[in-house]
Amino acid sequence: MKKTYKIDVDCANCANKMEDAAKKTAGVKDALVNFMTLKMTVEFEEGQDAGTVMQEVLKNCKKVEDDCEIYL
Repeated sequence: MKKTYKIDVDCANCANKMEDAAKKTAGVKDALVNFMTLKMTVEFEEGQDAGTVMQEVLKNCKKVEDDCEIYL
């Protein structure tokens, strides 16, 4: 299952950090951050709850870029 989320991030480098952090989160099969559109597309592993996984994605993104936001 894929879902797209609106994000708030200041620069392209920060967006890349968010993408890497999301990809390393348990339950995420793949993630893509588009800085130009300020959107994150996340593909979840089979049987994962998107809401629960996205809470972890947000925590991991905040570790690498503390002023980023993902609108869940």
